[in-house]
Amino acid sequence: MYLGTLTDVPGIEVGHHTLAARPTGCTAVIARLGAIGGVDVRGAAPGTRETDLLAPANLVERVHAVLLAGGSAWGLDAAGGVMRWLEEQGIGLPVGQAPGQRVPIVPAAVLFDLHLGDARIRPGSQDGHAACQAASRQTVPQGCVGAGAGATVGKMFGLAHAMKGGIGSAALTLKGVTVGALVAVNAVGDVCDPASGVTLAGARTQDGAALRHTTRALLDGEPPLAILAGSNTTIGVIATDAPLTKAQAQRLATAGHDGLARAIAPVHTMSDGDTLFALSTGLAAHPGPGLNVLTTLAAEAVARACCNAARAAQGLRMDGLWLPAAADWR
Repeated sequence: MYLGTLTDVPGIEVGHHTLAARPTGCTAVIARLGAIGGVDVRGAAPGTRETDLLAPANLVERVHAVLLAGGSAWGLDAAGGVMRWLEEQGIGLPVGQAPGQRVPIVPAAVLFDLHLGDARIRPGSQDGHAACQAASRQTVPQGCVGAGAGATVGKMFGLAHAMKGGIGSAALTLKGVTVGALVAVNAVGDVCDPASGVTLAGARTQDGAALRHTTRALLDGEPPLAILAGSNTTIGVIATDAPLTKAQAQRLATAGHDGLARAIAPVHTMSDGDTLFALSTGLAAHPGPGLNVLTTLAAEAVARACCNAARAAQGLRMDGLWLPAAADWR
């Protein structure tokens, strides 16, 4: 496991809530003092909320939390619970004439995990609220928790040959500035460690005894299974304490997708809704090493977070399926 998690970034708190009735949940990333926000959506089938306001040309600059959730589009309801919790704490954008009147800004993204168990069970407002109540500056728990509880990977040849995914985090500090990432990995592709070239988790062979190596199989002409659009998706948050403008935060999110491309193959498919947010708390004592270095750190943190998600995942037996995790291969 790569050390460091998103909460290494000053001003960032993370909380998970995992539903007990089936593998799904949500994860809240909170910036109590507000953070400059950006986003980059690369997958062809995204499920998102409040991403337009993060465009550099638009008015609102600071967000107060980001929600990641399972449950497909239903999971976006959990963002309402995050807003309610922030309102209870007096956190939000001041609006109107009434003293204390605030609107919390909470962008969100969801992944598809409805194929495991009863699809009528999915994160809602109460679960988003619970994730905020669980939030802290402690090291972020990883694996099959929160938004990564129902995550799976390696589904190009069908769920029966897939493996378990999860949520992972990583952080790097350089010259007094920290960049961290938190990624829920639910990709149609495989998860590979770019440092070693080893496939950690992905599509398995017909007998389930070995890894298929999806990209190689596709290049060899093996036909993929028809996959429902949006039935996958990797979502995450990058954060730094370096002071950034809104346009620079968007560039940080864009660079984060380079990390996805190093660790997931194939990535950004028509069946994925890959989305990365970026937050700048601006709490570092100095500007740091410059944007070129920060984007390099962001890509590296995202790649490491994806690997940590695969390594921390736990195998799952459900509905007649056996979805092993990377730990089971070891």
